[in-house]
Amino acid sequence: MPRTDADARLREVEPLFSDFAVGEEEDLAFVLGFGHVFIVDRVLEEHEERIRDLLGTAAGAHGGYPGGLLAWFRTGELTKIFLYFARTRFRDGRGSPPDFWAAMTAAGELLASQDRPDHEEVTAGLERCRTQAAAISAK
Repeated sequence: MPRTDADARLREVEPLFSDFAVGEEEDLAFVLGFGHVFIVDRVLEEHEERIRDLLGTAAGAHGGYPGGLLAWFRTGELTKIFLYFARTRFRDGRGSPPDFWAAMTAAGELLASQDRPDHEEVTAGLERCRTQAAAISAK
């Protein structure tokens, strides 16, 4: 992040600084990190936007996602999000498993269509999504 952008973001959150005393610098750093002050939003290409949208659909069908994943969505860590969600198990009847696995399968197919170093891991995640989608539709 360019220094001018970092300085501008710090000025925006400067009022928070008075809530912390000398010796609480680590606490302030935690708040700044947790608040995503220094995250740089990645501009995605059309193919990546489609994957992100499908992962967003999956998150909605699951009933949401942990707040920590927001940073991955903003920075375009699409493979990380896909692999995280591919390990999902549904409990307590929440969410919509058919919609979730359909969106995940579509996102996985788009990710797997790219030549990437994590191709095997993505392919394994895609197979899990396909298996789960097939099991849901067989019920």
